[in-house]
Amino acid sequence: MTSFHISEKTLEEEQEIVLPVGITLYWDYYCYVKTHPIGSWNVPTRILYGENDAMIPFDEVSAFAEKNSVVLDVAKGGEHYFHTEEQLGSVRNWLKMSIDCTK
Repeated sequence: MTSFHISEKTLEEEQEIVLPVGITLYWDYYCYVKTHPIGSWNVPTRILYGENDAMIPFDEVSAFAEKNSVVLDVAKGGEHYFHTEEQLGSVRNWLKMSIDCTK
């Protein structure tokens, strides 16, 4: 919301806002998330974060990963949506590496 300069008040008034990147923000979902924060994350997890992600600041995903013992991998040249052939290749390689329990 911050990246698109959308306030909580605006979302409440509009109820639904379609962002230029094709994502829709919903007031009811926002309220649910605010009233049901993650207390603890007890599932082994890896996150692939795009180096050029313009939607989620690195410090936020990094703090989440550190707080919850999540492995955070950064894909060089990646964005929030992995969509180019090179980016999708990075995702494929990351998935193979992440699923291979011997590494």
